[in-house]
Amino acid sequence: MKKETAAVYCRLSVEDEGRGDAESESIQNQRSMLLAYAAEMDWEVYQVYADEDYSGLRDDRPAFQEMLRDAKRGCFSIILCKTQSRFTRNAATAETYLHGKFPLWGIRFVTAVDHVDTARRENKKARQINSLVNEWYSEELSDNIRAVFRRKMEEGQFLGNYAPYGYRKEESRRHRLVPDGETAAVVEEIFSLYISGLSCQKIAGILTARGVLTPSQLKKQRGEDLGRRDCFQWSAGTVRKILRNPVYLGHMAQGKEEKISFKEKKTRELPENRWIVVENTHEAIIKEEIFREAGQLMESRSKKRPPKIQKREKQEEKL
Repeated sequence: MKKETAAVYCRLSVEDEGRGDAESESIQNQRSMLLAYAAEMDWEVYQVYADEDYSGLRDDRPAFQEMLRDAKRGCFSIILCKTQSRFTRNAATAETYLHGKFPLWGIRFVTAVDHVDTARRENKKARQINSLVNEWYSEELSDNIRAVFRRKMEEGQFLGNYAPYGYRKEESRRHRLVPDGETAAVVEEIFSLYISGLSCQKIAGILTARGVLTPSQLKKQRGEDLGRRDCFQWSAGTVRKILRNPVYLGHMAQGKEEKISFKEKKTRELPENRWIVVENTHEAIIKEEIFREAGQLMESRSKKRPPKIQKREKQEEKL
């Protein structure tokens, strides 16, 4: 009799940090356990698919997607995981594949620990309950992480990956900002030129002509944010964004956007009255009277521009 062929799937992510069984959840331990299980069941292993540092809520996991493509092609007849949550924590994804596509593709889904087996009809309700519990766990974890971040923001800790232009992170306290000698002077010059009557576009032209590194170029030079596309020219939007940022007054303004859903990476902007602003958290680069004068000047100039241009300027600031 020909042996059945199984695909082994392993996954590990930040969801597992802080759990007592984190070590047993390692990719290596999952692989060892599942290979032993497959041998005990006399299944031939087609391939081990593994995703590390990917949430179970995400369906765009590389190895996960490769496994699904191979499943559709009929490369194996069984998918073996440690638990159902290793496969997915998204209830909709579990329903789509476990009770929809897998039966059509002739795929049997089996887990070694929580005893899920789609070949057993009486197992279906347990699988659906597992899906809900796994999703609830992810939602609760997301809420807890958001609460921790909010508390840190309210304490005035800087939580961004990269310091704002003009600042750097203090070496001994990474959540505190200190002026950066190389770029703080550029910020001061931007405010001075704007108050003198120059537009954001002209200021951007001056900085580009002088060869002043843009924020994105500076990050790349310092080995930060390597995935972002280089911007070799200063833009009016970048200048305008600097002129509006209260961080240069020594105040921390964070929580400007929020995730639409714990399942999604997409975010939406929040109105200013919902920002988390903590004053006097670090040394200011710009004096309050200068910042206020620049703000008043920007507001008066903005009123003179057509709505279409104002809308375009806001879009430029997001880039």
